[in-house]
Amino acid sequence: MNYVLSIGTNLGDKKQNIEKAVEALNSIPYTDVIECSKIYETEPVGYARQDNFYNVAVLVKSQFEPHEMLGICLGIEAGLGRKRGIKNGPRILDIDVILCENEKIASKNLELPHPRYSERRFVLEPMLDIFPDGVAFGVDFSKFIPKIDGQEVFAADEIKPNLIGSED
Repeated sequence: MNYVLSIGTNLGDKKQNIEKAVEALNSIPYTDVIECSKIYETEPVGYARQDNFYNVAVLVKSQFEPHEMLGICLGIEAGLGRKRGIKNGPRILDIDVILCENEKIASKNLELPHPRYSERRFVLEPMLDIFPDGVAFGVDFSKFIPKIDGQEVFAADEIKPNLIGSED
């Protein structure tokens, strides 16, 4: 299965947090990060009294089902030190499952596509690096970008995070 994940961080060494998350994804058996966007610096959404975030979008190929991928993402967050506190507050790492190829899910624990991805410029603009035509898995996500007010997003680093694929 192919997934689009969004990775964000605003605590500690933000670039290193993203690289560790990508490395952790690549360390999962039968799971590889195929492509990664540039790193973008973005304004916080929801809870404004915090530092800006670094965000990337990643394209991941995995043999795991969507609920398993969610568990993998939550495990990586916890393993790298995420502590849940203020809703939309500061965090060392946030990994969201945004899209899964050919899957729509509405369960208690997981909604695909992600229920708020279309309202978040910090998710959509990095996705354009991977899907320049603005369409991912048949979903035209680019149409949402002009409808979003604010949410400043700019390239923080022209260098993409290190990708260490393992082709299982």
